[in-house]
Amino acid sequence: MQEDRPQDVGTGALFKNDKKEKPTHPDYRGDCEINGQRFWISSWIKEGKDGRKFMSLAFRPKDEQPAKPATKGNFDSPLDNDLPF
Repeated sequence: MQEDRPQDVGTGALFKNDKKEKPTHPDYRGDCEINGQRFWISSWIKEGKDGRKFMSLAFRPKDEQPAKPATKGNFDSPLDNDLPF
């Protein structure tokens, strides 16, 4: 059987995001492998200026650490150690 795509092409899958809580959360999520590297995929359904719908995609390496929440102060700063309390 002959395949419709080259053997070295990346592959992956997207699934409906049943855990979407905010409009900014992706509509679909999944993963893929491209050139031997694994990625998470996020996808949003959007509408263009002409009214046609399309999917916007974002790829993030699977081994990338999630972003840490921002804090108001840097607790490792030497200035913080001089506080009297």
